[in-house]
Amino acid sequence: MGNHIRLFIRESWLLIVSSFLFGLLLAVTDAAWSPQIKQNELNKFNKLAAGLFNKEGTTFEQVPDIALDKGKGQKIPVDVNKAVLDGRCIGWAFVAEGNGFAGPIRLVVATDAGFEKIQGFGVLACSETPGFGDKIKIKDGFYQKQYQDAPVAPFSLTKAGDPSAIDSTIIAITGATVTSEAVVTIFNRYAVAIQMQLKAKGLLTHGQ
Repeated sequence: MGNHIRLFIRESWLLIVSSFLFGLLLAVTDAAWSPQIKQNELNKFNKLAAGLFNKEGTTFEQVPDIALDKGKGQKIPVDVNKAVLDGRCIGWAFVAEGNGFAGPIRLVVATDAGFEKIQGFGVLACSETPGFGDKIKIKDGFYQKQYQDAPVAPFSLTKAGDPSAIDSTIIAITGATVTSEAVVTIFNRYAVAIQMQLKAKGLLTHGQ
């Protein structure tokens, strides 16, 4: 038995040492790049969110302690920000995510100051099918436009209808029903839940 152990150690020491060094290298690399990655994500959020309000000089102030109920007492923190221009609140922007057809979808969603209407959304990240699902990324495309000025309320998806009608019914992208449904699901999971929490904190009073 002892001979077997010694033989294993003698023949596998290089693998063991290599694995340790590789793990250490990954940890060091992650520590070095993590701040830059986070800053890049913040810059992309600010650019997308500012574009949704389309008002030069808009800044964002993070709202603490907003979370989604995951069940079993678990909470998922949500990045919610107050959009401020000239010292007053002009709206709200938050990051929302869910699973699409080909992987995770991360959105930046903007609302008005009273959190009653959707200003629009931008896509932080998605890997949906080119030419089909990735049409959700087209700024002011027919799919995105359906959410602009729509009420903050549960949305439903349909395959046919008038995409110019601004209401709670969203027309799916042809050939990308799963992706279209994923975006609707993301909105339904986040928007009303965040609205209720902001109301509970008294942050929506008179849109201040």
